[in-house]
Amino acid sequence: MIGTLRFCSLAVTTLLPFSGLAAKTCNVRAYGARGDGATKDTVAIQKAIDACAGKGGTVVIGGSSKFITAPLTLKSKMIFRVEAGTTLEASTDHNDFPEKEEFKDHGRQAMLTAKAAEDITITGGGVIDGRGESWWPQPNLPRPRLIVFDHCKHIRMENITAQNSAMWQIVPYYSDDLVFRNMKVLAPQTSHNTDGIDPFASTKIVIDHVYIDTGDDNVAIKSGQPGSPGPDLPSRDITITDCEFLHGHGLSIGSEIAGGVQNVRAERIHFKGTDQGIRVKSNRDRGNDIGNFVFRDITMENVKTAILLSEFYPKIPDTITEEPVTRLTPHFHDITIENVQAVGSRDAAVIVGLPESPIRNLKLTNVHISAIHGATIQYTDLVATDFVVKAEQGEAIRIGAGVHSNLK
Repeated sequence: MIGTLRFCSLAVTTLLPFSGLAAKTCNVRAYGARGDGATKDTVAIQKAIDACAGKGGTVVIGGSSKFITAPLTLKSKMIFRVEAGTTLEASTDHNDFPEKEEFKDHGRQAMLTAKAAEDITITGGGVIDGRGESWWPQPNLPRPRLIVFDHCKHIRMENITAQNSAMWQIVPYYSDDLVFRNMKVLAPQTSHNTDGIDPFASTKIVIDHVYIDTGDDNVAIKSGQPGSPGPDLPSRDITITDCEFLHGHGLSIGSEIAGGVQNVRAERIHFKGTDQGIRVKSNRDRGNDIGNFVFRDITMENVKTAILLSEFYPKIPDTITEEPVTRLTPHFHDITIENVQAVGSRDAAVIVGLPESPIRNLKLTNVHISAIHGATIQYTDLVATDFVVKAEQGEAIRIGAGVHSNLK
């Protein structure tokens, strides 16, 4: 991707805590790690973390080797460095990942967890591999995430590859001020629930120059579970720029957004072969205030559905009826999509609100999509300028019930 973006207050607050931290170096081999690709080096690596954390030190995992580990706990004020040519690999023994309550749900402990921690950098040019292939055939069983930041702040991941998690790969959970930059997140196209980056009820997040090729959502912004009794915190103030998304389910907001999502800006994103491109999804049992989004300068190749905005999930019913508004009714509003070029899509756009809560103030500007099927719009207030759909079959733009539009 090309282009330069200079961040002001959002990025600066994240960068400052890391200046001058590298006071001590803790090479894991000095603590007994072997890095032979067979021995579990968990104890040695954790000793190195404990020795360097809190002192602004750097834990070094290097030597062009493969280090095997069970779950590790990262701590405040440290740099975790997996060097180029080196892989930190999860144990394939499922018993090494204890079952636990994870995000108010039954799960297993993540490979790397930081809890109530701050000022952590993960970097080095190496690979963090969750070895999820033994978990993927059993998607209904509790599975570990790869990296979890639980109630953390001032986190940075850069120049690193995270891959092959058993399920969600990188999860900021109730966390604040995180930067993910110049990195890759990878998993096979057929792997279940291997979302790339999933901010959950988190704020002030930058995702910049990240290449994501996975088996589920490339990015999924979430907050609050379905049927949540509340109150829930929103995800907000999220910037996604200069990224490339390949296999996966696209740049998603939802579906679990009972806490709401506000202030998301995505610019200069290239999608290639994803199931969806721009995707905002919710349902009557998991919604809230969802809006103030800008999607700008987007290109797509062979994306099945270029734009999907739906207050129904997982499926849109054939017959839509109005229901009473509740605390969990989704309210989509103030969504701007501009400068989009998409070719080779199956469906140009599916935009469907609820009769009791239509999508409000949707703006489409300079959006050009070539697809087999055109755009379907229902229960939406829409202003469109230079919205061009070329459909091989059927209507280019089908306006259904409950639409107030100004097509220019």
